[in-house]
Amino acid sequence: MKQLSVKCAIYRGGTSRGIFFKEEDLPTSRSQWNSIFMEAIDAYNPSQVDGLGGGTSHTSKIIVVSKASLIEEVCLSYTFYQIGIGNPIVDKEGTCGNLMAAVGAFAVDEGYVSVPKGKKSINLVVHNTNIGRNVRMEVPVTARGNAQVQGDFLMPGLSRPGARISVSILSPGGGKTGTTFPCDHTTELTTTRGVFTVTIADIVNPFIFVRAAELGLNGTEMNFDLTANDELMKLLEEIRLAGAVKAGLSSTIEEARKVPSIPKIALVFPPTDYRTTSGDVIKANEVDVVSRMVSMGKIHRTFAGSGLYNLASALLLSGTVPSNLYTGTKKSGRQIVRIGHPDGVAEVHASITNDGLDVATVGLDRTARRIMSGQCYIHEGRIL
Repeated sequence: MKQLSVKCAIYRGGTSRGIFFKEEDLPTSRSQWNSIFMEAIDAYNPSQVDGLGGGTSHTSKIIVVSKASLIEEVCLSYTFYQIGIGNPIVDKEGTCGNLMAAVGAFAVDEGYVSVPKGKKSINLVVHNTNIGRNVRMEVPVTARGNAQVQGDFLMPGLSRPGARISVSILSPGGGKTGTTFPCDHTTELTTTRGVFTVTIADIVNPFIFVRAAELGLNGTEMNFDLTANDELMKLLEEIRLAGAVKAGLSSTIEEARKVPSIPKIALVFPPTDYRTTSGDVIKANEVDVVSRMVSMGKIHRTFAGSGLYNLASALLLSGTVPSNLYTGTKKSGRQIVRIGHPDGVAEVHASITNDGLDVATVGLDRTARRIMSGQCYIHEGRIL
């Protein structure tokens, strides 16, 4: 069977990995894009052995980059796609906070921005079409004008340091529903197991935050124990589906089942001592909150970047489920929030608006690097 070749590059950004395509290299018929994405990742197999995915939600990702059009300051626009694992799904409803850093590196590597001679870093702005928001970043560069890879910034979830890329999302609230809190700061969701008080926050990606103590959890549980708890995972999915409908993201429960990427759901715990998946001990005084999130039906190995953005913001906005667990001081201007996740502590910078009612900016320091570039081969007979 003849194969179609499509130019692409693979980047790691934060703790995610994705295939980057330029829109100009894809077929003009967008109806063929989904087939190409699923074949490239191998959405059909849980192992994704026949494609470039890694069998996990954070390695089953696609980015399509296009030239910026009539958007001041912006050097490029991009769209993120989450690809299914053993399930033929292409979902662009949400976005990926980790791969944002890789988009900045891609912009530099591919010449979407010019790098003045002698500069050690460059500021740029990209536009994310999934949430309709601009993302500002500072990307370190080499003397040859490429994105810098080597550095001394070690982020949780990786074993080796890299060059620090600072990412800030501007006015991140309401990208999907039009408001930061589509169901006020807290709301009640009814399930077969009872009624749960949650916060549904639409910040970067819509998330549902539920206090873990309501489910009998204390924050010391390991990922594999949580994922193996079928009753817990079913209940979290039930809460997620009910929240999707209540927030207006889906009209019915059945419709919500077809969109597994949003809203995502996360358990929040007060600061507590716990052991990471790497065996390190995190002390309660090292974090402002502890959290575990579900991604594509499993407890996430670390924590999605978009979830870190959302949780940090919700922690600083009074009246939310996460905020009610927060014992720190809420200050004006930029503030660092420390989130304890399964493999360490992420420091998120966030600032709220002057009236204290919404989030102004939120961001992370990440690392990114190009892993390869070349041709991705797709069975032509499988392109619909």
